[in-house]
Parts: sequence; C-alpha cells; structure tokens
Amino acid sequence: MELDAPSVGELEKQYLSRMIDTGFVSTFGPFVAEFEEKIARYLNIKKAVSTQSGTAALHMALYELGIGEGDEVIVPALTFVASVNPIIYVGAKPVFVDVDEDTWNINPVDIERKITRKTKAILPVHLYGNPCDIDRISDIARKWEVFVVEDATESLGARYRGHYTGTIGDFGCFSFNGNKTITTGGGGMITGNDDDRLEHIKFLVNQARDESKGYYHPEVGFNYRMTNIEAALGLAQMEQLEAFLEKKRAFNRIYREELAEIRLIKFQKPYENAESSCWLTCILLDKGINIVNFQKALKDRGIPTRRVFMPVTEFPPYKKNKKNNLDNTYEIYDRGLCLPSSTLNSEDDVRYVCKSIKELI
Repeated sequence: MELDAPSVGELEKQYLSRMIDTGFVSTFGPFVAEFEEKIARYLNIKKAVSTQSGTAALHMALYELGIGEGDEVIVPALTFVASVNPIIYVGAKPVFVDVDEDTWNINPVDIERKITRKTKAILPVHLYGNPCDIDRISDIARKWEVFVVEDATESLGARYRGHYTGTIGDFGCFSFNGNKTITTGGGGMITGNDDDRLEHIKFLVNQARDESKGYYHPEVGFNYRMTNIEAALGLAQMEQLEAFLEKKRAFNRIYREELAEIRLIKFQKPYENAESSCWLTCILLDKGINIVNFQKALKDRGIPTRRVFMPVTEFPPYKKNKKNNLDNTYEIYDRGLCLPSSTLNSEDDVRYVCKSIKELI
C-alpha cells in the first residue's frame, strides 16, 4: 500500500523512448512545448510556461510581478514550506494568516485582518487539492489592489465554480513532483492569461538569453527550465490525468462513506460549488486520540500515513511569527492525518484502511 507514490508504466516508457530517439534530452526539443500547450488547453488558459519545480514557478511568478524588498505577501501558515520560501527569495516578507477550521484553507477573514498598505500579493494554497474561497480572496485583492498568485501545486484538476484552480488569479503555479497527481519526476508550471508577462517569464527561466544575438543576456536570468525528459513523462501522465483524478476521488468517497458514522473523525470540507482534486485524503482526529500512537498502530498494520504539514511558523527562519493568532493552523496540525491516496492502491486497500481505523477507534 502506498501513501502518495506515482503511477508510471508502459506508456511512460513509450514516451521516453520517443524522446530518446529524437536526441533531445535537455531543455531544447519538441516535448517541452507540447507539454506546455497540453496543460494550457486542459486548463483553458492562454499560456503555460514550464519550470524546474513548483517552487521555481512560485519564485518566477512573484519576481515577474515586481514583488521585492519592503513588500509583504500574505500566505497561510498551514502549507508546505515551498509556498513560503519564494517570498524570501524575492526579498519580501511573508505575513502568515490562519486557515478556516473546516476547509483548512486560507481564511479570508484573517486576510482582511492582516492586510496592510505594504501588502503586494496574496498567495492562497489549495491545500491537499481542496480549492480555496478564491472569489472572496479575489474581491479582497481588487479592493486593496494587490496580486493573487495561486499555489495550485497540489490541485491540478480541481475546480472552483467551474474554473480550474490555477486559472483565476494573476498567475497559477503547479508542481509535478514525484508525489503529485501527475509527475514529471520534478518540474512545475506557471499558468495564466497575460501573454506578455508569461512570455517574459519564459525568457527569464532560460537564463534571460536573447538567442537572436547568440549567448547574449540583457537581464539577470534563472536556470529554471524543464527538460525534454521531464516533459515526455508529463505528456504520458497527462493522457491518464482524468483516470488518476477519478481514482483519487473514488478513494475519497469510500473514506467518507465508510467512516461517516465515526464522530471522532472529521474530513476536510470543500466550499460550495468547489470540487477537490483529492490529491490526498486527510482526516482530523478527536482531541482524545493520541495521533502518534494512532499513526504507529496503522503502520503496524501496513498502512502508511503522514501528519499534515507542520505550521511554517515552527521553522527557525519563520518562528518569530509563531504567536500570530494561528489557532486553527495548530489545531489541524496537532490532529490532522493524511491517509493512503496513491493511484497505485486499489479500492480494497482503501476499505482495509477504513476497517483498521474503525477497529482501532
């Protein structure tokens, strides 16, 4: 049984074989452009620009928007640290806000409480594939005239009011790390409808090289390009995306149905008119359950789990922000557990997890 391992097989071998036959294994070649175009078509946006990682995508999005020294970026405290580090890369200050106790996503009420004239962007995270209240976040952004950079790294395929996550803000950023719904081994993508900005990002990630003048670099650039090897994997994975999403959502339904009567367990809730990608299905255990012992008991039964992300304010570079009215963030971390959600699992595997949870509780 797997927590979040990727599903790769014969189709990926076929694409990689095609890629090797072309001789294009690095950053030049047809597969990167084809992968970018396929993502853009799937999301129904104008343009997608590939990067080496989701972290690089977030970095380039903030950089392109001109965010830097003296600026503040609002970000949830309950997220993977890669959502926050790029804010430091550009010299800005992360301002941590609490999450909603039910959806586990960034709380618009706390955004309004902590936004200031120094705020230049809001960086909402669609945690574990569950879309944020992006309409309300967008309203706040318009009111204060700030940017919205969606961290959609965990939510490819998720929708909010009919729109895919990563297509609503000024930029969307995706990750194709080995544990994501589709993988390129590493890699990321920046998405949006601003052709000029995205074309400039495409220029910057290639060391800002003006190819018409040979090796000429009029700006400081970045080595953030995706390789054709990664893109070939991505193309194979994209052919299976809907099947992967269907399987993850089926697992989520089974978990919710099988464990519905256990009052000591709560699930992450979606907002109205939102559909999660169900990257990971997570639960919140009752305060009376020792989460460490519970996790060990599941491991003894061959069931891998993971604690939800530790609040970023627990890490030394960000610890000074710890006492910042983050009650829900810490409550969810103390009691939250991610369950096996890999597409390598079967429905019987998921039912076995449910049976074990029932017996242990």
